[in-house]
Amino acid sequence: MPNPKRRHSKSRRGKRRAHDFIVAPLVMACPQCKAPKEQHRVCSKCGYYNETQVFETEE
Repeated sequence: MPNPKRRHSKSRRGKRRAHDFIVAPLVMACPQCKAPKEQHRVCSKCGYYNETQVFETEE
């Protein structure tokens, strides 16, 4: 099995690891019902997205 001939630099290692971080989902308050929801998603409580009702919920 081949092994590297030379050591990789810190910048090359950093470029490889640039996408390895984990990001928590961005949570905001729904403008209609003030329930927490992810950005750019339909609210699961009231069914609204961008001030328009996408689906009806049982309330």
